[in-house]
Amino acid sequence: MEPFTNLTAAAAPIDILNCDTDRIIPARFLRKPREPGFERWLFHDIRFDTEGNERPEFILNQPAYRHARILVADANYGCGSSREAAVYVMYDYGIRSVIAPSFGDIHYGNALQNGLLPIVLTDEECKRLRSQLHEKSGAEITIDLPAQTVIGPDGTVYRFQIDPAAKERLVKGLDDVGLVLQHIERIEGFEERYFEEHPWARV
Repeated sequence: MEPFTNLTAAAAPIDILNCDTDRIIPARFLRKPREPGFERWLFHDIRFDTEGNERPEFILNQPAYRHARILVADANYGCGSSREAAVYVMYDYGIRSVIAPSFGDIHYGNALQNGLLPIVLTDEECKRLRSQLHEKSGAEITIDLPAQTVIGPDGTVYRFQIDPAAKERLVKGLDDVGLVLQHIERIEGFEERYFEEHPWARV
């Protein structure tokens, strides 16, 4: 998993209240393999028309936002079903962080598990950031995870909270396997002692 420490990147406003995981990736694409091109399914039904052509009014189809790595969303982002593919498709598109007033609980956890940083700011703070991103196309936001700060396009500094264990995972780029491997010497030492004391347990 790619470590997350500091990120300065273009950000895109997503003005969709209760943007559920089916909006992020429609259910019919869940069986698609995660391979090059998987990112195409991100926001598919609002990003493309029925013939597969880009909808020019959709924010990520506009040149200034096309390569955004940060989304600033409305409340209850990622609600609905628990599909982990909703995180995969954002990550594969290039999104590394979503800022919103609130998230679906499972989606929030899935994001942390897969190297995508969900940041909770107040509703007013998110509205202010989205407004600035609309006013200045291609504007950048800076996220400093170690300091737990977001710097908006106008230089305003916002502070956010994150579970210390989740923060450590992201900063070090550790998935569940990586967390275990940090303690491999202790695990192997325990196994050796255990089998010395209980030789009958060794297969």
